[in-house]
Amino acid sequence: MTGPLSTAQIREKYLQFFESKGHLRLPSYSTVAPDPTTLFTVAGMQPFKEQFMGAPAVFDGVASKRVTTAQKCVRIGDIENVGRTRRHLSLFEMMGNFSFGDYFKRDAIHWAWEFLTGAEWMGMDGSKLYVTIYEDDDEAFMHWTQEIGIDPSHVHRFGADENFWPADAPKEGPNGPCGPCSEIFYDRGPKYGDDSWADYAVTRESARFLEIWNLVFPQFDRQEPLADGTPVLRDLPFKNIDTGMGLERVASVVQDVPDFYSNDVFLPIVTRVAELSGQPYEGEVSVSHRVVAEHIRSVSMVIADGSVPSNTGRGYVVRKILRRACRHAYLLGLREPSLFKLVPIVVDRMGDAYPELRENQAKVEATVRAEEESFLRTLEGGIQRLGKLLSGMEKGATLSGNDAFVLYDTYGFPVDLTKEIAEEYGVSVDEAGYAESLENAQNLARAGSKYGKSELFGGSQEALDGLSPTVFVGYDDLQADGEVVALVGAGERLTHLSAGSEATVVLSRTPFYAEGGGEVGDTGRIEWDGGSAGKGWGTVRDTRKTPQGVFLHDVLVESGELKEGLSVRAVVSGERQATERHHTATHLLQSALRAVLGSGVQQKGSLVAADRLRFDFSHGAALTAEEIAAVETLVSRWVSANFAVTWQEMPIADAKAAGATALFGEKYGETVRVVRVGGSVEYAGQPVSSMELCGGAHVTRTGDIGAFVILSDENVAAGVRRVEALAGEQATAWVRERLNAAARAAALLNTSPDGLEARVTGLQTQLKAAEKETVTVRRQLAEAQMGGGTGGAAQTRELGGFKVAALKLAGIEGNELRGAADKLLDQSGADMVVLAGDRGLVVKATRDAVTRGAHAGQLIGKLAAAGGGKGGGRPDMAQAGITDAGAALAALDTAF
Repeated sequence: MTGPLSTAQIREKYLQFFESKGHLRLPSYSTVAPDPTTLFTVAGMQPFKEQFMGAPAVFDGVASKRVTTAQKCVRIGDIENVGRTRRHLSLFEMMGNFSFGDYFKRDAIHWAWEFLTGAEWMGMDGSKLYVTIYEDDDEAFMHWTQEIGIDPSHVHRFGADENFWPADAPKEGPNGPCGPCSEIFYDRGPKYGDDSWADYAVTRESARFLEIWNLVFPQFDRQEPLADGTPVLRDLPFKNIDTGMGLERVASVVQDVPDFYSNDVFLPIVTRVAELSGQPYEGEVSVSHRVVAEHIRSVSMVIADGSVPSNTGRGYVVRKILRRACRHAYLLGLREPSLFKLVPIVVDRMGDAYPELRENQAKVEATVRAEEESFLRTLEGGIQRLGKLLSGMEKGATLSGNDAFVLYDTYGFPVDLTKEIAEEYGVSVDEAGYAESLENAQNLARAGSKYGKSELFGGSQEALDGLSPTVFVGYDDLQADGEVVALVGAGERLTHLSAGSEATVVLSRTPFYAEGGGEVGDTGRIEWDGGSAGKGWGTVRDTRKTPQGVFLHDVLVESGELKEGLSVRAVVSGERQATERHHTATHLLQSALRAVLGSGVQQKGSLVAADRLRFDFSHGAALTAEEIAAVETLVSRWVSANFAVTWQEMPIADAKAAGATALFGEKYGETVRVVRVGGSVEYAGQPVSSMELCGGAHVTRTGDIGAFVILSDENVAAGVRRVEALAGEQATAWVRERLNAAARAAALLNTSPDGLEARVTGLQTQLKAAEKETVTVRRQLAEAQMGGGTGGAAQTRELGGFKVAALKLAGIEGNELRGAADKLLDQSGADMVVLAGDRGLVVKATRDAVTRGAHAGQLIGKLAAAGGGKGGGRPDMAQAGITDAGAALAALDTAF
């Protein structure tokens, strides 16, 4: 096996390999999921769902049925295992090669084998590779054993639970594309376990046999089973390929390290954690080091992609991962914010492959630090809470598992720390009870995923059972009186909430809009008169609802005591009006896009908030400046017309017959709410109107929207564009800031904003002329220092059978230095030349010298080492710490 290759080199080799096989290389999609089925991108194939279903394989105007990517993926289903096992990560890179109706099983298998075993690629020993296939997949078995030549004893056949995608699809569904898969394993040898491949057929678990690649062959359309339960699998009209190679796993094999945390990406982070904490890293037992290193890598990437810590959705997950890292940093003795200091290492290791990390490094560091500071204060609150619990207990007593879990769930207080502090009081902790409470919460989180979220605030479904749907009055009123129906926290019904507590509050009536349809949940406050307990109020941080229509308000009690049964006044914040402007503007934006770009525009997702709107839609190319202007003009015409915006509920069949736009793939009930703008505007001689199925909050007239401006248009997935825009005061403020910025720039250039473009054009022309003149002067300077074109100024020496000429050129670098090296090679009659510039070194050799064994790249490395510098960059340049020709020759002596 060649190597060890770095993780970056493995990534690049993979992409280059499949480019050589006719694949189009595409950049990684964001960690923010391309569709609403998940919060994050969880697989390399996820951005290509439409192509797998038959949509045209056209990406930014380039048609290709073969695609390859390095996709950053986030999965948190087993986050509690991250740091504790060798195979769990919350962020991982999935290398993928995909075929949309082009090549199939044979090519996928042959290319996987070629990449893994080829000397110029991974160079793995083929005898150490093992595979699994679906039990009935004789075709894959034939390719592996007869064509590749793998020993049949290296092949296991497993059922649909192991080697079919989706798992158990023939019997369990879902209906749709599916197919067998073949997994590739690498035998890491006895030092990782004494089990055999035959043992794996029984245990399906092994540290020795590491799965590194999964080849999926979607070839069937699963349909409803027959009456007797017999699965129905029909051939797809064309067959696809979807493969996923775990980059971190392959790096572990190629670099021959025991796990992820010892590879070239993780180890520098782990080492820095040890330095900051003063606690040495000792491999698998150092769980906290590993958790901190893995989680800072994960949150750095998702924050760079635009996710930020919050109490809902993706933001909740980001906060959960960050706080887990904070807890483990605390266990290592770090009492001050420290995680943000690890971000530069993540950027250094991964920023070249994912430039968004470099671009957003300052934002990532600031976000992580702010979250650390906040959570450390929360952690101190947990210590005070635990102290109160323990102070009333006798030595030998046991702290209940539920109390320990509430500390963990509410304050993020790690149970290990709870045990440590309890021991100081002579109190034990009911660990079994804690584990049971934790498992119940995890089951709730998994069940909550069917609502599209990882958690249902602090509540549990059982705690909400029996509650009647909340009466929502927020379409017409932003204040309403209601009764506290339930208080839910830590998975239980509560009787009261004191100041400083946060929990889920259910009201009988509410004006707060619950997150849905892309619109964020309302925020605001609730107020109450607690009688003898005095008045109180709380902040409503977010609002969501269950499928049963129960509205869940995330409330932080600021003062007083909130009890079940109290009458309260709920008041929506002023941000609602801004959200309404952005929501109605989103409807007009979609209609305008369909008018300008064509009826192929289909909504793929949206975000409607007080500060902005975001709209994802199907379209194969970037919008031109003219198209953006046309869309803005259409929306502005609606605004100027000040049409009424109305809504009504009607049967879905009537809504569709009336031409209402529906979200593709969304499931609607029999009765739907239709939002209609009461007038049309004209584009290209045709009327354009807006009528959509929508449950969101809207302005009453289009004139209420105010100004409208599109900020950006970007590609977010294969065939999916994203537009961000502003409406109302936000749009006006944005335009004013841009005008002010233009005025400031114009003043710096001694012109007016109107003359700015001409002034910049003139400066560019001057700069290009100056650069051209500089190049000419540098060339003349180089020739003068080289002896006027004779090369006589160079020092020469016979080294290793080659005549070598060396020369130091002052004031020369880059292309001029390389050009001078070519001239010196022609003039001096040397086999090789070494030129030292101000900031670089160039080594060139004649073709004859190369034929006789001269290698400029190897020589540059030796010179770098001898000169105390480092090789790198272009093969003919390096920073070598050499300042003159004599030093270059001295380094040559040392090198040889």
